[in-house]
Amino acid sequence: MDYVQSHTPEEIANVIAHQFGETDIQTITTIVTRYYEQDTWKENLIFEEESFNLLQDILDDAGELTKRAPYEELVTTEFAEKAAE
Repeated sequence: MDYVQSHTPEEIANVIAHQFGETDIQTITTIVTRYYEQDTWKENLIFEEESFNLLQDILDDAGELTKRAPYEELVTTEFAEKAAE
């Protein structure tokens, strides 16, 4: 999380490229840039409802979501909140 907050999409793409051997660096950079533009990268460990809804919006826009899930039933922030202390 700290790394993506302090590095460019190009730098991040170069670091993670080995994990995506079949994908060229330009495509990885494009994907990472899209995450930046969508404000996907979090600044803390707490998975807030706004972030959860953004994730569902992205999945919905991609045609991958058939039904939205309720945040209260799926997300527990207790452990992340303790870790953040």
